[in-house]
Amino acid sequence: MTPSDSAKLQRYWTVWTVVFGLFLGVGLLKFGNPIILDGEIPPPGSLTEFLNEPWPAKWGQIAFYFIGIWGGYLAWKSGISRPYLSRDWRFGVAIAWLIWQKIPTRHSVDATLSDATLSHFGIIVFSWCLGCYCLPRIRWPRWLLIGIFLALAICLVRATNQRWGGFRHDREALMEGQRTGWTNFATTDLEQMQRSRMLISTNGTLEINPIVLIKLERARVSGTLVYPNALAGTLLLLLPVGLWLAVRETGQLRPPIRSLLIGLTIFLGVGCLFWTGSKSAWLIALGQLGVLLWFRPWPPRWRTVAVGTLAIVGLTTFGLRFHGYFAAGATSVSARFDYWSVAVRTASEHPVWGTGPGTFIRPYAAKKAPEAEMTRLVHNDYLEQFSDSGVIGGILYLVWIGNALWVSGRIALRKREPIRALLWIGTAAWFAQGFVEFSLYIPGLAGLAFTLLGALTDGSNSLSWSPSSENNPTSTPLPSLTLQAPSPGPGRPS
Repeated sequence: MTPSDSAKLQRYWTVWTVVFGLFLGVGLLKFGNPIILDGEIPPPGSLTEFLNEPWPAKWGQIAFYFIGIWGGYLAWKSGISRPYLSRDWRFGVAIAWLIWQKIPTRHSVDATLSDATLSHFGIIVFSWCLGCYCLPRIRWPRWLLIGIFLALAICLVRATNQRWGGFRHDREALMEGQRTGWTNFATTDLEQMQRSRMLISTNGTLEINPIVLIKLERARVSGTLVYPNALAGTLLLLLPVGLWLAVRETGQLRPPIRSLLIGLTIFLGVGCLFWTGSKSAWLIALGQLGVLLWFRPWPPRWRTVAVGTLAIVGLTTFGLRFHGYFAAGATSVSARFDYWSVAVRTASEHPVWGTGPGTFIRPYAAKKAPEAEMTRLVHNDYLEQFSDSGVIGGILYLVWIGNALWVSGRIALRKREPIRALLWIGTAAWFAQGFVEFSLYIPGLAGLAFTLLGALTDGSNSLSWSPSSENNPTSTPLPSLTLQAPSPGPGRPS
């Protein structure tokens, strides 16, 4: 390949990475509902709905495969060398997991749900492959993350609007509609609200769903995603590197403008994380901060004191913040235990095939406690694999994800690159949240997380935010956020 051909191919890679990042950003805005609800999401019927409402997941899947084929073609033109043996092994496990999902789908208790979920799982594996095999072809963080963070900003602005007036306005409009016989709503709007269960029919009369009123009163923000904990998972995934970039990329600006931009980033990111009201996200975020403090280049005693102080202050604030929730019986915690117990029973009763991908709603409806609220998913991605896809499906998923996180974490520690380390901390936190949530089944989130996991699994390329820094030996990461391995304490071998 001539130098001119190589330069042209590199430009194509840059364009592809920008397009891929923009597509992943669109996923946060338009594909934030669980895949099993895709049949209930109609195509937008007007420009307003196109801009403001979610899109069917099939739209995203079609676009994703076009982008993926384009990336595969560029990788082939680049002359892919044989990947590392360990990465080949992980690729085999990922493909084996996907192939296995087809078998439980054939034995599914609900073929419609399983078919949709199987297509979604195919996108997940494809996302991981693109991250693992295509993104390392270019210094990808700048070009990929531009589109992602642009979409995240839009999502957070909408979440802020929900908190500061949006929910109150919706509640007042619904109450006024119920009082006046819904004369202030168009017929199409009423039909849409009935499909989404915002309104329910009681003895032929439309009434506001009491659950919707409770959610509006609590004002837990969700932005463009299905519910607050999904937004919390997005922030766990992206906020660490987002805050770092806000500090690093504003260094050349005037101090007032720089302070304003950094403050706005902290306000939107940390504020929306707080407004989601997610208890698990609070605890996981404490863990993220603890990891960052532990790997500071400080003496061991200082690190211990810093992490201990963070734990005491964070857990005390957590207890005060959610005192009323725990005093009321921690209903969501007890509900999750009911989901998990049914998932374990289902896995033990169907150890080989499970009940089919995405079908937990069927066994749960038959086995749940009478007083328990209904759910469609286990709220534990790992248990759901065992319940839906049997023991083999669950084990393959655990091996694939566990190994990928372990290897990418070791690479991040060895490379000591802030952007890689912070992306790994966010990705690991997202998968940790999977023990109490169902983000694996949300297309916009899962595709993004698996893409980042795949890219971080490759250690052959150093990551830099600025393309010019590779030729600038004086370019160094921001000292206050440089991650280093902890130094050995007194009397400990180095």
